[in-house]
Amino acid sequence: MKVGILSDTHGYIDDRMLHYLQPCDEIWHAGDIGTLEVTNQLAGLKPLRAVYGNIDGGNLRKEFPLDNVFELQGVKVLITHIAGKALSYDLRVRELIKLHNPKILVCGHSHILKVIFDKKHNLLYVNPGAAGVHGFHKVRTLVRMELENGNVKNAEVVELGERGKLMK
Repeated sequence: MKVGILSDTHGYIDDRMLHYLQPCDEIWHAGDIGTLEVTNQLAGLKPLRAVYGNIDGGNLRKEFPLDNVFELQGVKVLITHIAGKALSYDLRVRELIKLHNPKILVCGHSHILKVIFDKKHNLLYVNPGAAGVHGFHKVRTLVRMELENGNVKNAEVVELGERGKLMK
């Protein structure tokens, strides 16, 4: 199963994002969605799992949870918007990790792309960076990976272009 992971769209979606998400079987959005139009387009493309972020208003908070914990292809996943720094998570997320024992932790918020294995918690930390055009990041990014029989494989970073250059 191929998964596309993005975060921090802040109400922006373009054809380039949709092009790279099209081959995926499922899309995960780690918050700061911005508008329901973004999630409507993503959900119209592929099944969508999402969480709300700190900039998301009441309509998105009604539609999506703060945390999303699920198992797919034998891989337990925890998605939340704000997790704290990689490898030294905030207390709330440390408690969630202890409770759910995920194999993958997906978060956003920082706009800093980082994919790293956390030996202490035995999980893959994935922050796909920011796919939108608002923020300080220089390059818009998303992550794709495959889940199969309890394993994560073929993870890749997709660069969507420079933040200041809108592409359709």
